Amino acid sequence: MDQNKENMTILLAAPRGFCAGVDRAIQIVEKALEKYGAPVYVRHEIVHNKYVVESLKEQGAIFVEELDEIPDDGRPVIFSAHGVPKRVPEEAASREMFYIDATCPLVSKVHKEAERHYAQGNQVILIGHNGHPEVVGTMGQLPEGAVLLVETIDDVATLEVDDESKISFCTQTTLSVDDTADIVDALQEKYPNIIPPHREDICYATTNRQAAVKEIAENCDAMMVIGAPNSSNSNRLVEVGLVYGCKKSTLVQRADDIDWEWLEGVKTLGLTAGASAPEILVVEVVNKIRERYDVDVQEVTITQENVVFNIPRVLRDQEVRQQG
Repeated sequence: MDQNKENMTILLAAPRGFCAGVDRAIQIVEKALEKYGAPVYVRHEIVHNKYVVESLKEQGAIFVEELDEIPDDGRPVIFSAHGVPKRVPEEAASREMFYIDATCPLVSKVHKEAERHYAQGNQVILIGHNGHPEVVGTMGQLPEGAVLLVETIDDVATLEVDDESKISFCTQTTLSVDDTADIVDALQEKYPNIIPPHREDICYATTNRQAAVKEIAENCDAMMVIGAPNSSNSNRLVEVGLVYGCKKSTLVQRADDIDWEWLEGVKTLGLTAGASAPEILVVEVVNKIRERYDVDVQEVTITQENVVFNIPRVLRDQEVRQQG
């Protein structure tokens, strides 16, 4: 025990980090590079994590925002885990691009649900964050104006629908469990006949990571979430920490981002990682804190996750596709 260092207990939330959808998306890029060689194009960040994106770039992935940035060279094109509007695969098909869809199966479930409700003549209300790639993708499954977006309870109050007897709702998969429940309550109070999703849309990983933070928050002086600033599920974890009794809560991308002044006086630190942050970054942060503090790490596990999603058959098939 180092007498010169202050003591710090780190309560490590579990589950944390990669979910099955993120794991699958990264595997899809890696397998495509292995099978077809570099470059492989990826539309939008495959997952919202700079470390992951940079490591895939080093392996030969080229990231673009739109398909018009990609030359007609026959190279594989991969769509990100967040899902894409219908116009994207349509454009890819019209250009005869070879594309592989890495959309998380739980996001695809929301897409199918929205389409089913629309086909039944219902107006679809989507609970989500405006501009988030997943929301853009879900709204883009249906004609313009078919989906109404609500972000807050206040949005519900001002919402106007064509026919109150023909509406349904679905939600972004990475929202705050509690906030979404409040919005759903407001929708059901305003529209008693609104049709809910067949099963809850918020994904198991989002729910589990928030529950793990709730479990440790009131026993922590501060909460640190490893994740990207544009990661919805990571930002929600920061908020959950504050709501459930932690005095302060922050987001860091890497160990180098730690604000040591912010950590002064913290005896017990809660630590977790968003669903697109790899475990290597958790280890990096813990090791960096060890340099300054005498650290006792205690993992607090609320549940075990064993969800696995298969990668597309084209990447499981051993036969190499001929290019050109």
